[in-house]
Amino acid sequence: MIHEFFSNIHDAIFSPLRSWAEQSQGNWNILVVVGFLLVMGSAIFVYIFHRKMGPADERTSKISLKSAYFMLLTIVLCDIIFPKDYMWNIFFTFKYALAFLAGGIYLAVQYKKDFS
Repeated sequence: MIHEFFSNIHDAIFSPLRSWAEQSQGNWNILVVVGFLLVMGSAIFVYIFHRKMGPADERTSKISLKSAYFMLLTIVLCDIIFPKDYMWNIFFTFKYALAFLAGGIYLAVQYKKDFS
C-alpha cells in the first residue's frame, strides 16, 4: 500500500521532471544551477540566523538543537520520497537545500518570537 503510494508520487512528479531535464543539456544545467543556488542561499540563511542569536547559552543551544532536528527530519523525509535510481545527484542537492531551508525557517521563527 505504502510502496504503491510512493510509486504514484514518483510517476506523477518525478517522471515529468526527468523527461524535461533529459530533453536538452540546457534544461539539465538549469536544474543543477537552481539546486546549487538553493543550497547556497539556504546555508547563508541558516548562518545569518545562527549569528543573530549570539553566543551559545542554555536557551540558544535548545533552539540550535531543535533546528538540527528539523534538518534531520527533512533529510529523512526526502530520502523516503526522492527517487534513487535516476538523477540522484540533483535530488541530493535539493535534499540538503530543503534541509537547510527547514532549519533556517525554524531559526527565523524562533528568532522573531524570542528576540523581537
